[in-house]
Amino acid sequence: MTMQDTAGRGLVLLGCGKMGGAMLRGWLDAGLEAGAVHVVDPHPAAWLEGAGVHVNADLPAAPGIVIVAVKPQMMGAALPTLKGYGNGATLFVSVAAGTAIATYEEMLGARTPIVRAMPNTPAAIGRGITAIIGNGHATPAHLDQAEALLRAVGKVVRLDSEDQMDAVTGLSGSGPAYVFHMIECMARAGEAQGLAPALAMQLAQATVAGAGALAEAAGETPATLRENVTSPGGTTQAGLMVLMDEGTGLPPLMARTVAAATERSRELRNG
Repeated sequence: MTMQDTAGRGLVLLGCGKMGGAMLRGWLDAGLEAGAVHVVDPHPAAWLEGAGVHVNADLPAAPGIVIVAVKPQMMGAALPTLKGYGNGATLFVSVAAGTAIATYEEMLGARTPIVRAMPNTPAAIGRGITAIIGNGHATPAHLDQAEALLRAVGKVVRLDSEDQMDAVTGLSGSGPAYVFHMIECMARAGEAQGLAPALAMQLAQATVAGAGALAEAAGETPATLRENVTSPGGTTQAGLMVLMDEGTGLPPLMARTVAAATERSRELRNG
């Protein structure tokens, strides 16, 4: 399925902020015809003027796909403007955090094909990962269309049920912030051992980025990669003894971190 095939009768992008803009750039780079895209945004970015897309112009009568990329707090005002596309052949794909499929069905119509997606911020550089789940009216072809679009900003995985979305939010949705904080902590620890702040930060950033890329590219599991660089009685083992402590180390801390974010996602979903 080509990017052009996915757009079909036209694509409406509701909201073109950081996430919406990242997706649009990815689609255009992948060959989507700019003239097939209609952007609806109250404060469009300047770069859209030269992109060849339609901005806040008349919308097609029945677009193939509507991408909902507005902030959750703007959903109540923005989505009703597209209610006329509900209960028809238009596929709605939402990348808005915290809004359940049932909410879209209530606002658009129960027979509307809907795919809910949870991307994360590395999508801004094409390195994100997005989890998707469809409602009962989203066919396998609809899911294929949604995946083809979302692959423009990274990897895509499919969930078995919408209930899993809270855990996805706690792990990969919020996860980049955990990694950013780890970089901060590693840099500060390097400073404490005598490194200049700029050098400590450069080493921490490159180490985390390189290790992540290696973990993704290597055929071994992260556990095997860890063992490969851990010599008995060496420096890495000394550090890991602290980090891997089952009482005070990273395992219980990360379990509590992801659990807290997952539970907060449930609370927000349930109001």
